[in-house]
Amino acid sequence: MATIRSLLWIGSGRGLAASGISEAPELDVTWVPDLADAAKLPRVPFDGVLFEAKTSHALGDAVARAGAIGRGVPVLVCLSEALADSADVALGAGAAGVLPLDPESPEPGFVQAVSRALDTLHDSSPPLDHLRSIPANEDPTATLVARSAAMHEVEELVALAASSPSTVLLMGETGAGKEVVARQLHTRSDRAPEPFVAINCAAFPEALLESELFGHVKGAFTGADRSKPGLFEVAGRGTLFLDEIAEMELSLQAKLLRVLQEREIRPIGATRALPVHCRIVAATNRELQEEVRTGQFREDLYYRLNVFPIRVPPLRERRRDILPLARHFLALHGPREGKRDCHLSLATAQLLESYGWPGNVRELENEMLRVLMLTPSGSLVTPKVLSRKIVEILEPIAHGGSPDETLRQAVERVEAWLIRRALANNGGRKASTARRLGLTREGLYN
Repeated sequence: MATIRSLLWIGSGRGLAASGISEAPELDVTWVPDLADAAKLPRVPFDGVLFEAKTSHALGDAVARAGAIGRGVPVLVCLSEALADSADVALGAGAAGVLPLDPESPEPGFVQAVSRALDTLHDSSPPLDHLRSIPANEDPTATLVARSAAMHEVEELVALAASSPSTVLLMGETGAGKEVVARQLHTRSDRAPEPFVAINCAAFPEALLESELFGHVKGAFTGADRSKPGLFEVAGRGTLFLDEIAEMELSLQAKLLRVLQEREIRPIGATRALPVHCRIVAATNRELQEEVRTGQFREDLYYRLNVFPIRVPPLRERRRDILPLARHFLALHGPREGKRDCHLSLATAQLLESYGWPGNVRELENEMLRVLMLTPSGSLVTPKVLSRKIVEILEPIAHGGSPDETLRQAVERVEAWLIRRALANNGGRKASTARRLGLTREGLYN
């Protein structure tokens, strides 16, 4: 479920109100006006301390005292524009970050900046002296979002593969983020200054795909009124990403195999071969071993591609990534939609984490685009703007049980509702319903 951070605010009530911190559903705030009152608090653990500096006098000592009161948790210092020059003093005294705050004209993204800072400090655990001033509009996901253990494993494999010229095969469900991983492989390698070229092999018929990949010379076929370089040539010394490689016809697979073996291509109609210098990254949402077994994919090409396999897990296996991704998409698409500073309510965050996301990251991005259309700028994203498929789990909870219902009875009621819904969605077919629910037919009957 959503992570609620406990926060100690040391500063004026006016500053607290202006910041919007007390209204943030993901932050549980305790407020004291000054350090003296903070020192009298019981020994309650906090996830962070927000210290509103009122003067630059003895600022270093004040930050150190705030850190001692917080018993080692990160201290974020809020400075008005008049005290901006004191940022280095605060950082030198051990502050984990500095945030601008003017009670008269507060930053609109202040709450998001605090949440991002706490998430970064607690989930990534960088050394505090390496975290500098945190701008309110900083993009939290300029790189691969990897909070879950499953995606940390992917990130480690990407780091290993980035320095190698070998072919990489990315496997995973549609929408899981295979192209994002491919781009990370490119940007983390020494090929980063060179082009990253992507093509979806399922989007072209065989003849056109061959021309796209290998290019052609003028007059090679009807309508070829000029020469065209293929994507192997366009990629140069960069990376060529072949998405949905399993959709490629067998005859074209043979030509691709030769490219991987000989490291050269011959454009359609040409008499001379051209050298290939780019790195190949391929991706598929199918089980290639099964495709090989059924004769739909060449076995020799499979082994050529499967030099360094990386499985990109579906979103349901990396639930810790759901909320960081959702917040990223709100921040990414909000300005384009004219809906800045929208953030998730606690109930919305819990529903997003509870949903199965069969469409993976792509489905989550589309959902965030939808809620932005229905949410005013700067507002909370509430459950009422979510798609019905996400909020329908509330139905058996909202319309169920008696006050003396036991936990077992409540679970059985929700389970029965889920099974009835699955049966309806599968036309009453018990075998397909059992497969969809991950059960045997006997388990479904029980």
